[in-house]
Amino acid sequence: MLSWLPFDAPLSAYQQQGDDLHAVARKYDFRDWPALTQYVAEVSDRDSPAHHFEAAVEAVINGDIDSLAARIRRYPGLTQARSTRITPFDPPMHRATLLHYLAANGVEGYRQKSPANAVAVACLLLESGADPNAIANCYGAECTTVSLLVSSTPPANAGTQVPLLDALIDYGATVDGQTLLTALSFSFQPAAEALVRLGVKVENVAAAAGLGLVPETVQLLPAADGPSLHLALALAAQLGHPETTNLLLQAGVDPNRYNPPGTHAHSTPLHQATLAGHIAVVRLLVNHGARLDLEDTIFHGTPLGWAEHGGQSAVAHFLRSNPNPELIS
Repeated sequence: MLSWLPFDAPLSAYQQQGDDLHAVARKYDFRDWPALTQYVAEVSDRDSPAHHFEAAVEAVINGDIDSLAARIRRYPGLTQARSTRITPFDPPMHRATLLHYLAANGVEGYRQKSPANAVAVACLLLESGADPNAIANCYGAECTTVSLLVSSTPPANAGTQVPLLDALIDYGATVDGQTLLTALSFSFQPAAEALVRLGVKVENVAAAAGLGLVPETVQLLPAADGPSLHLALALAAQLGHPETTNLLLQAGVDPNRYNPPGTHAHSTPLHQATLAGHIAVVRLLVNHGARLDLEDTIFHGTPLGWAEHGGQSAVAHFLRSNPNPELIS
């Protein structure tokens, strides 16, 4: 087997051992055993497009820039090539390009990692003809590298999310207000702030509140509609901004509505604030009537349960000490 295939034994070994072949395929994000065997047959042919693409993916995610550069010189079309894997997800083929893999999101789970030299890898791909606005089909939606990047944990943890964002925009990646809201919805405030620095305008009260921008929130509040205000409180609480949270609560936004779709809709603003340990926001929400007995709709946990689960001892103590909101001064 090729060293970069995600298997430690030939496929025949799984069959001989009587393994659950469907489970083996799903472990590596293939739809079923036939999809896995088809993939292995294609990439085992060292002259096949699939072989060259998958080897290039390994170079991208591991930061092997010399190997990647040599492969692109030999096969220039690789920067426009796409994955042909058949997955169990919607849709079955994500058709990611090499550039999409740098976002470490929406592709195979074991490949979601960000090398330290991710920016150099991105620049090599972009200078070699990669389209910064190419679309991949992930999570049932059409996604660019940027939209995947601003909602991705591995680059954020590796410290490459914002530098990659800078590079992609330098090479023509399109960003807008929805990109900004995506970054905020996934709690990546540094990425959101970078988008504003790079020219995205704050034109929605939800974006202003999620960024913690008080003057902008004050300016946008009067004309904001109900859905925007609902989203604004969800983001302000989740990201821990007491000033903008207070502005929204003073404007009458209900703290007991479950968050809108795309912002942990199974929970309330108080659940999210407790989990993240934003005690100033927790105090504000409770003082404005946030119920302590509301359960999330997936795990059926109260805000106190969430605080305990997240190890937020100060928040948990506050909630235990104040079972009745009207008693809090």
